[in-house]
Amino acid sequence: MSIPYTVRTQAFIDGQFVDAENGAVFENLNPASGQLLNRVAACSASDVDRAVQSARKAFQSGVWSKMEPRERKRILRKFSDLVEANGAEIALLDSVDAGKPISDCQNLDVPDVVNNIRWYAEAIDKVFGKVSPTGEDKLGLIVREAVGVVGMVLPWNFPAGTLSWKISPALAAGNSIVVKPAELAPLSTLRIAELAADAGIPAGVFNVVPGLGHVTGKALGLHPDVDVISFTGSTEVGRHFLRYAADSNLKKVVLECGGKSPQIVMADAANRLGSIAENLAGAAFWNMGQNCTCGSRILVHSSIKDAFVELLANAAKQWTVGQPTDPASKLGPLIEASALTRVLSAIDQAKQDGASVVSGGKQVMKETGGWFVEPTIIANVDPSSAIAQNEIFGPVVAVIAFDTEEEAIRIANDSSFGLAATLFTNDVNVAIRVARQIQAGTVAVNGYGEGDITTPFGGYKTSGFGGYDKGVEAFDQYTQLKTIYLSLELNG
Repeated sequence: MSIPYTVRTQAFIDGQFVDAENGAVFENLNPASGQLLNRVAACSASDVDRAVQSARKAFQSGVWSKMEPRERKRILRKFSDLVEANGAEIALLDSVDAGKPISDCQNLDVPDVVNNIRWYAEAIDKVFGKVSPTGEDKLGLIVREAVGVVGMVLPWNFPAGTLSWKISPALAAGNSIVVKPAELAPLSTLRIAELAADAGIPAGVFNVVPGLGHVTGKALGLHPDVDVISFTGSTEVGRHFLRYAADSNLKKVVLECGGKSPQIVMADAANRLGSIAENLAGAAFWNMGQNCTCGSRILVHSSIKDAFVELLANAAKQWTVGQPTDPASKLGPLIEASALTRVLSAIDQAKQDGASVVSGGKQVMKETGGWFVEPTIIANVDPSSAIAQNEIFGPVVAVIAFDTEEEAIRIANDSSFGLAATLFTNDVNVAIRVARQIQAGTVAVNGYGEGDITTPFGGYKTSGFGGYDKGVEAFDQYTQLKTIYLSLELNG
């Protein structure tokens, strides 16, 4: 469909929309049709350098970094108000650009963006330094300062939502930012940058450089005048940013990477299997399973496995596939053609490995030209098989049986990832005991969830590195500690 708004597709540098070097562009395709949506500026290393210089100049001028915190708060609150007022437009941009169901964009993503910006705006003047314990002739001040220029490399699955996780604390702390949106879904980031300028965030403080990862993202990661890189995406690409930091200025690197989140259903929860099945269908299929905390592995006690699988199959029927802009659709298309191939191949491999497809498993709506897949349940899964170990990033869930608590913990931790997990039990002792042994950054109990803006979000093992999104903990990566140590003359 066409978008009934003016869609900006240039780079946003120093407060203005500008063409990339030599007018270079890349094609942005519509996941629901496979057709050309628009052409977007393809920024080069020179464009990245221009944006970083703009950000550094703004930072050093103090126009934002030295602004009184309560004034930054006022501007960020106005920014959140403008995002809220333009929420319908931002929701539609993400729906069309990323194939996300419009109801999710309107009711979940955009309200989350607004709340995140407001939360960090209010936190600006509530994060303090320290005074160290000394003798009377000394005074040790431990202060926080904005780190400088922050580079941000975003994923395509939650374009506006993940953007708000990163820009909100970074801007609140007084930094200047250079954002590289995902080439598969760049549109909402460009619109939000424009709203930031309208709110009064000074030119050069918020820059956006769309482009291809191996060009634009790499240039940002290697730039010697970027102080921090915050990245969300695959573990494979995350490793590149650690190398870029080593090869340049040893910039701080924060990674939120992949996941293969276990969902554990204990035998004592048998009295509420229906509601658990509905909850875990949502965990598996929400956003077409294109979610790093996706509940893609369900570990269920063998005594209740068959009953649970039947209920899960019934729950999956409620996850209707349709055009993402249709409010009745709960599942839209996968993001690109290669994602469709990957997901269907993973299902075929699971069958070859001896697992059984209980429901779904096929491409649908082929006539649209879009990349749609049915919600898929695979049972009788070997914990060591590919479908149980690899991040599929599609609407596919693997059901694995276990017999003991110890076995459930072992299977849950048998993964290179460690981002999130969910545990269902009626026994609080089991809940705490098992949660403490799960190797994951977030363990939800009796309901899939990632926490909220007050709770830090990051992973164990290859799921995370260097810091956290969300919570006051996010300020740690966007600020630098400085010790000011004074010698005092007590005889005056």
